[in-house]
This record gives sequence, C-alpha cells and structure tokens, in this order.
Amino acid sequence: MSESVAATVAEGFEELYGAAPHGVWAAPGRVNLIGEYTDFNEGFVMPLALPHTAVAAVSRRDDGVLRLHSADIDGPVVELRVDELQPGTDTGWAAYPAGVVWVLRGAGHAITGADIHLASTVPTGAGLSSSAALEVVTALALNDLFELGLSRPELAKLAQRAENDFVGVPCGVMDQMASACGTEGHALHLDCRDLSIRQIPFDLPAHGLQLLVVDSRVKHALGDGAYAERREGCETGARALGVSHLRDIAYDDLASALAELDDERVRRYVRHVVSDDHRVDQVIALLDAGDVRAIGPVLTEGHASLRDDLRISCPELDLVVDTANAAGALGARMTGGGFGGSAIVLVEESDAETVTKSVLEAFAAAGYTAPRVFPAVPSAGARRVR
Repeated sequence: MSESVAATVAEGFEELYGAAPHGVWAAPGRVNLIGEYTDFNEGFVMPLALPHTAVAAVSRRDDGVLRLHSADIDGPVVELRVDELQPGTDTGWAAYPAGVVWVLRGAGHAITGADIHLASTVPTGAGLSSSAALEVVTALALNDLFELGLSRPELAKLAQRAENDFVGVPCGVMDQMASACGTEGHALHLDCRDLSIRQIPFDLPAHGLQLLVVDSRVKHALGDGAYAERREGCETGARALGVSHLRDIAYDDLASALAELDDERVRRYVRHVVSDDHRVDQVIALLDAGDVRAIGPVLTEGHASLRDDLRISCPELDLVVDTANAAGALGARMTGGGFGGSAIVLVEESDAETVTKSVLEAFAAAGYTAPRVFPAVPSAGARRVR
C-alpha cells in the first residue's frame, strides 16, 4: 500500500472531523489457496494476504462516542454511543467496526470511543474478505490507541467474534487470521483448532508462475443462510460420527465414516471437509518439496468438491475453472464462501495473458459481465502505516 493512500485517508479524516488522526492503519483482504469451509470444523486452511487493504485513520475519544465514516459509501458520519451498542443496531458496513468495539468492551477492554474514517481497495462481494479487513484494521488501531497489548491471533479471534455475534455471520477464523498475520511472500498454514501458524514460502515469480484471481463480479452474501446451513450440516455430521469437529475424522477413515451417515446432504458436506483438509496437507507437502506446479491438479480437485459435494459454486465460477484449465492453466478453483465471488488460477507466467484472454472471451460469449482479473501477490498483514 502506497504512502499516498494513507495520506489521502488521513486528509479525509481531517476534513470530516476537523483534526489530524492519531494514526493510520491498514489490514489486507485475503485469498484462500486451499482449505474451504474447513475453518469452523477446526481443520486446516492456507490463505495468503493480498495487497488490497482496508485503511483506517483513527483517533481515540474518551466521551463514549463512536463516529464512523467510509470514503467508499455515500452517506453521512454514523454516530453511535459505545455503551449502547447491541447486535442488530446497524446492519450496514458500520456494523463491522462497531462490532469490534462491542466485542472489545465485552471482553473487558475500556474502549471509550473513537473517530474512524475508512477506505478500502478490497473488492466487496468477491470472496476476498473485505469484511475481515474492516474488522482487523479497526481492532489493530484500537489495540494500539488504547494500549491493550493483544496479540495478532487474539485480535483475529475478537474480530471473528464481532462478525459472528454482532453482524450475525457464523464464519470461521481464517479470514481474520490471514488479515492479521499474513507475511509478504508467504502463504499462511493455519490450524484452526489451536491457531498455530506456519508461514509457508510461496514465491511464485521465482518459479516462473502466477496465481491469478478472477473476480466473477457475481455478488454473494454469506448472511443469506446458505453458509449457516452448511455449517449446521457439518455439525450434524460431527455429532453423528461421535466427534467434536470433522477435523477429527482421518482421511483414511473417510469411507467408513461416510457409510455411517444416512443423510445424503450431510454425507456430501462431510466428504468435502475431510477431503479438503487432506488437500491442504497435500499442498503443504508439495510446496515443502519445491514442486509448486504440482499443486495445480489439487486446486482443480478442490473445485470439483466445492461444486459437487458442498454445492456452493455457480455457472460463472465453473466457467472460469473449465476455461482456464482448457487454455493451459496448471489448475484452478473457486475460493471463498461461494455463490459468486472469485476463482484462483495457477498459471505459467508466460501463459497468464492467454489464459486471461480465454476467460474474458468465454464470459463475453456467455453474456456475463466481464470479470476482473489480477495477480494474487502474497503480501503483508495488518500494520500501522503512519
């Protein structure tokens, strides 16, 4: 993120509130390489932070007032009182930063108010965690300004709780952890049970490769119940199999576990989660061995599971994957919560232009809105920028 972006947000803050901010912070969106719907099953995920960020200029207040403004959305400053925050008090974008304040106060931290001005380059509705970026940048700024001393994983957990309990989306912790803990040039191997992390080198240019993000421009909304229904199905499967979470079903035991399940829907969800945890293990092993190209077929296999077992793909995402692979990509899959959003495509650098052109032409032929295509560059996590 350039210094000019931070300066622009700081200037916007001063115009709004009449004084310079106490600081400016940034938190990135993320794209998930492999491991989808595994996080709330206490399994494994492998996201990477993007260069696209939510940027917040923030000042501390001590009068109980929380003022929120977004440069990206038309509307006045939202003014709230911190002691009156309750889930459901705001259902728009302001719920994400307000929820963080509510969670911090509920955890015993004396947040006495703030002025916040936000701007984001994370595409909304693209499955790239624009909401987590808003939550994490707010949490980090307040952690610094109020000297709370919370670690990055602790901030991520609090941000997740804001989305779960205040906004009402039952997401896992992957998005917030990727935003809070990402490292430039690395993917984040996260164990969602104990939140242990390992930074996995993911230097694609060194291997002559690119990871493309294809934003289908089909908007999804995880709050519409489809995500919650799949989470409930996974929890039903875990109970039926006598484990606390599906992470406890070994891949080698998957066939026998599936034979114990009567509900076809639950069986599909269980098969996806256990096999996707296994795919994370496969990708880790291949990257550790330096065989980056070999992860391509694992990505494509993951897409088939998301499409057929979890049933969260859509025609536009399937078209990206099928077209990219036919045009010479090493592998591709949809990423994120599904029902729209983005796909990722692993390509030889020399083939990136050809694959992109093929996808754009396929969308035009199908009568779809042209997708947005850009390289996913593993980038730094949340940080103070001025």
